[in-house]
Amino acid sequence: MQITFLPQRRQVEIPGRRRVRDLLKDLGLLSGTVMVIRNDELMTEEDVVGGDDSIEIRSVISGG
Repeated sequence: MQITFLPQRRQVEIPGRRRVRDLLKDLGLLSGTVMVIRNDELMTEEDVVGGDDSIEIRSVISGG
């Protein structure tokens, strides 16, 4: 799968298929700190990302 980290625009490729929860764990990311998006749709921790998918991982930023 092709992963693009935003806003950094860094790209990595990871082989195989896995649940979003497991992917984030493998990448060392906490699920509450990022959004995972595929084809303009927000994915849940239970969704599965396939080897041919392209996804974006966006940092969650809050302000106030």
